[in-house]
Amino acid sequence: MSLGGIVPLPHRSHRIASIDALRGLVMLLMLVDHVREFVYLHAQVRDPMDLGATPAGLAWTRIASHLCAPVFILLTGLSASLYGRTHGGRAATATFLLKRGLLLIVLEVTLVSFAWTASLPPPTLYLQVIWAIGISMIALAGLLWLPRAALVVVALAIMLGHNALDGIAIAPDQTGYALWSILHQRGLIPLPWGVARTSYPVLPWIGVIAAGYVLGPWFCGALPAEDRRRRLAILGGAALAAFVVLRGLNAYGDPVPWQPRATMVDTVLAFINLTKYPPSADFLLATLGLGLVLLALSERLTAAISGWLQIFGGAPLFFYLLHLLLLRILQAAAAEAGLVASSGRIEVDSPVQIWLIAAVLCFPLYAACRWMVGLKRRTSWSGLIYL
Repeated sequence: MSLGGIVPLPHRSHRIASIDALRGLVMLLMLVDHVREFVYLHAQVRDPMDLGATPAGLAWTRIASHLCAPVFILLTGLSASLYGRTHGGRAATATFLLKRGLLLIVLEVTLVSFAWTASLPPPTLYLQVIWAIGISMIALAGLLWLPRAALVVVALAIMLGHNALDGIAIAPDQTGYALWSILHQRGLIPLPWGVARTSYPVLPWIGVIAAGYVLGPWFCGALPAEDRRRRLAILGGAALAAFVVLRGLNAYGDPVPWQPRATMVDTVLAFINLTKYPPSADFLLATLGLGLVLLALSERLTAAISGWLQIFGGAPLFFYLLHLLLLRILQAAAAEAGLVASSGRIEVDSPVQIWLIAAVLCFPLYAACRWMVGLKRRTSWSGLIYL
C-alpha cells in the first residue's frame, strides 16, 4: 500500500550494502584523520593548509579525510529517505530525525567532548561533526515536507550559494552573533563555564543532508540497479566537472584562491586544497562528486571487501564513540609507560606512522563493530537503530 505516494520496500533487513560499504570506507578515513589529531598535533595543519609549511605526505593525509564528513552526511540524508519507506513515511522519518538529532547533540557536548578533551565540562566546548550532523538531521525533519523538486532547489542553493554570504561578518557584541556563528561563521560563543567553539558551521551541511534525502527514490525497487549506478556516476561526474571549472576560474566557490606551484603535483595539491570550515562550494562539489562515483562503484565490490566495509558502516555511532575511547586509552597507556613527548602526547615522526597506527586499530574496532552489527540483527530493541 502506498504511504503518501511512497511504495514501501519489502520488510526485511533494510540496510543497503553499497551504502554501508561506502559509509565504512569514509569512517576508516576518519579514523586516520583522528589518529593524526592524537599523535601528530605537534604538526597541526591549518584549513586550507599552508602548503609552504605542510609536508606533502601530511597534506595528502589531511586531504584524504576531506571525503569523510560530506559523504557521511549525504548518506545520512539518503538513509533517512529509505527509513521513511519502511517505517511509515515522512511523519515517522521526521520523528526519527528529531530524536536522533537531539541524541547526537547531547553526545557531542558530553561523551564526545570528554573523549577529545579529557575534561567535562571543558573550558572550550568544540561543536564539531557530531553536532553538525545532529543539527542537520533536525533541520531535515522540517525540510522533508517540501516537494522533492523544491528540496532539490533548496539543497543546491545552500551548497552552491552559501559562499555569497562570506562577506557577512557579525562581531561578538552584535545581535545575531551566536546564531550566525552556528550557521556560517566560525566563532566563540560565551557559556557559563567557558566558551563554545563552532568548529562546524552547519548551514552548508543542511544542504548536504537534504541532497542525500532527494536521492532516496533511486534506491527503491522501482529503479533497476544498473540505471541507479549510471545516474550516480553521471551526477558525480557532473559535480566533479563543475568543480574543475569553478575552481579553475578562481573567482567564486572557495574563499582561498589557488596559485600554480613549482611542480605539477604541487599545483594539483594547491588546486584541491579547499576550505572545509564551513565547506565551500568547491569543497562540496569535489567531495560529493567523488562520493557519488564511489557509491556507484561500491555496488560492484567483491563480497569479501564489501562485507568487511559493511561491518564498520553498519554501526556508525558505535564506531565513532569507540574509536575515540581507544585513542584516549592509547594516549593514557603511552603516558603511563613514559612514551609521550613533552607535550604530554604521543608524537610520531611521519604521516606513514599515522596510517600504520590506524591500520592496527582497525582490528579491535572491526571485532567490536561485528559484535554490534550482529546484536542489532538479533535483537528487537528499537533503540539499537541509533547506533
